[in-house]
Amino acid sequence: MAQLDAFSALLDYPMYVVTAETGGERAGCLVGFASQCSIRPPRFAVWLSTANRTFRVARGATHLAVHLLHREQGEVARLFGGETGDEIDKFERITWRPGPGGAPVLPGTCAWFVGRVHSRIDGGDHVAFLLDPVEASPPAPGRPPLVMFSDVAGLSPGHPA
Repeated sequence: MAQLDAFSALLDYPMYVVTAETGGERAGCLVGFASQCSIRPPRFAVWLSTANRTFRVARGATHLAVHLLHREQGEVARLFGGETGDEIDKFERITWRPGPGGAPVLPGTCAWFVGRVHSRIDGGDHVAFLLDPVEASPPAPGRPPLVMFSDVAGLSPGHPA
């Protein structure tokens, strides 16, 4: 629908790196569709493309980790948004540690949290993972500049179209 495209073209939202682990298999991708969606109880939803390897791993995951990147972390955004885990191990190229449920946590990011997967909602070519937060990074000082959609708009996705 052209009207929605025109509406969406005006938006500039934060980008997130979402990571998952299932049976020793790790995956992660750059995500733009995500938001806090409840205050009580606190909940956050991330939408993963069904074409993405991270979606295939996340389907079996009990927890996902959601990370905000500092604007200076463009290299991390390009790694998780422009490469596919079908071809490379992204986690060999970045510092990480296992979090709750095995979800890979990237401690060098601005902020992160790990959420237990409460439910999944089919939205078409993306599936929402509704998360109950169980662990989070310490608060970032101030309000650091984040990687936004406009910073990665020209990035070609690593997964197949």
